[in-house]
Amino acid sequence: MDPKESLIEYPSDFPIKVMGPTHEAFATTITEVVLGFDPTFHDGRMEVRPSGKGNYTGLTCTVRATSRAQLDDLYRALSAHPMVKIVM
Repeated sequence: MDPKESLIEYPSDFPIKVMGPTHEAFATTITEVVLGFDPTFHDGRMEVRPSGKGNYTGLTCTVRATSRAQLDDLYRALSAHPMVKIVM
């Protein structure tokens, strides 16, 4: 498969899961990162789920994907953030 081919049709809504240790500013901080790549993003497009013991928080951020490059850059920015443990 050609690396430029994509199974995603752009533009489209695309969910990204982000997990990190529970912190009062986690969701706000991740929102700020996502806004750098999707200016239409808002907290209504984010689901927040605490882990069973409350040590971690999982977020599902539904972004408006406009290109593969945008998604790749967003994944890199989230993965590099010190508050983030996992990005899927």
